[in-house]
Amino acid sequence: MMGRARRWLMALALWLPCAVAGAVHAQVAEAGNEGLHDLPLQHLPALRGDYFLHDSAAVGRNFHVYVRLPEGYDASASERYPVVYLLDGDSLFPILAANHLFLTYDDGLPEVIVVGIAYGGFDPSINKRGYDYSAPAADAREGQGGADRFLAFLRDELLPGIERRYAADPMRRVIFGQSLGGHFVLYSAFVAPDLFWGRIASNPVFDPGRERFFAAPAAATRDDLGLVVTSGSRDRPALRESALAWFEAWQGRDDAPWKLDVATIRGATHAANSTDSYRIGMTLLFGRRLPVDAAE
Repeated sequence: MMGRARRWLMALALWLPCAVAGAVHAQVAEAGNEGLHDLPLQHLPALRGDYFLHDSAAVGRNFHVYVRLPEGYDASASERYPVVYLLDGDSLFPILAANHLFLTYDDGLPEVIVVGIAYGGFDPSINKRGYDYSAPAADAREGQGGADRFLAFLRDELLPGIERRYAADPMRRVIFGQSLGGHFVLYSAFVAPDLFWGRIASNPVFDPGRERFFAAPAAATRDDLGLVVTSGSRDRPALRESALAWFEAWQGRDDAPWKLDVATIRGATHAANSTDSYRIGMTLLFGRRLPVDAAE
């Protein structure tokens, strides 16, 4: 009898965590397009906003979309806000969306809607950033080259959806990407410059299709576009070397459809200084003076 009871308790111990996880997953799924109104994230006011699951026709996969709304946001008011789209939202949304609050307090940056585009995990079976963010090119390896599809997802699905749902200003879209995400930011700047008003590429990767980023970009129909590219002085040596070569190649060129600003962040490594890249990029895009000693 004792052995049977022990086996029953062991089975219960194995089943219970799965049941709890399933219940939480079901709660998130049920929130779906109605947002995370009653889930714990709403108790973090610096990240308060919305959530929805988007099934992309262009990419053929789901994305978890997190939205941080400005303080005092009122959907019925006439005010329209710039929107910042964060690639790698799994990690960068909680960091940069919350930090934007302090940039409005201390640096006088305007409030914005922040949209984090997340995969829902870091496992390569779920997280397809290596495919989505890399440009189609002759030197693309297996599992790379899907940036054209991801661009279509943004252009045809996510951006129009965000602008229908929220008080978003379609003339002031900004996209931020780190590392391979920075590669996608550059790719979009070269092939579809009008899609975003502002772009920030932090420690970008230049491969595959490196030659594209040294050639002439596509033409734009507007003359107020901005591109900021940052590089940490302690970035990985190969990436730092590529960034410096790109900075030098674009010095003095007059065929860019965007105003280009480049910045070296002293002492910055590859990923740990994303907040510095964001701060510098947003400051330059919105025409404010850089903080003292922020960058070279």
